[in-house]
Amino acid sequence: MLARFKYQLELFWLSLSFFSRIPVPRSTPYSEERMNQSSRYFSAVGLCIGVLCLIVFRLMNAVVPADIAVFCMMCFSLMLTGAFHEDGLADMADGIGGGMTVEKRLTIMKDSRIGTYGTVSLVMILLGKYLLLTHLAVSSLFVPVLLLGHSLSRALAGSVIFDTPYVTDLDHSKSKPLASKQAVKELIILSVIGLIPVIFLPFGLCLILIMLCLGIRSLFRRWLICRLGGFTGDTLGGLQQCFELFIYLFFLACIQLGLLVYGG
Repeated sequence: MLARFKYQLELFWLSLSFFSRIPVPRSTPYSEERMNQSSRYFSAVGLCIGVLCLIVFRLMNAVVPADIAVFCMMCFSLMLTGAFHEDGLADMADGIGGGMTVEKRLTIMKDSRIGTYGTVSLVMILLGKYLLLTHLAVSSLFVPVLLLGHSLSRALAGSVIFDTPYVTDLDHSKSKPLASKQAVKELIILSVIGLIPVIFLPFGLCLILIMLCLGIRSLFRRWLICRLGGFTGDTLGGLQQCFELFIYLFFLACIQLGLLVYGG
């Protein structure tokens, strides 16, 4: 029992080290098989990042207005993750927006330089999150919505590995360990952890949100297969950013419509 717990903890450390700058024990064993299995904890990493961001927001909001606290929280989040997902979004936008063939798109996505499509995407995603979070910050549901945005978006992005082919040069890809398909067990754990914050939100609205997210995921998956032939690590980062923004937008719209109340 203890050995199983230790193994799962080591998988979590691997996932945490891959998707954030948070220090993990140096003794953590690494292998491609373990790294692939660690995909089950992508959403758990999101929860950890969400909790740390929330702490920063609370501390800053004690001395500065909510909008400034949101700005500080976003800066902290970018430093905490090394802008990992934002970089993926920019690369995806440049590649798919600027390439006319699959080969050209993949080549552009590997380029470390950023182009117009990537720049515009970054500006809009960061501006969008700032505006949405600033409005959500005055809501009593800010905490569960923020946590859900971090956890569910990573669960949805990570789930693409399960049923979508991987494309790019495996020998030169930072996502090589994640290229093989997930087992059903990994997908279930990923999804359950990603949905934990739902217990603090109205069930009916969360059910609608999940259905919408699954529909968008299906469309996004088809789009990736059409444009690239499958997914890359960059597209997972781009998908995570888009879903995080969508989750915030959904709940803010519910608040504006008067639909989001406890027990409603």
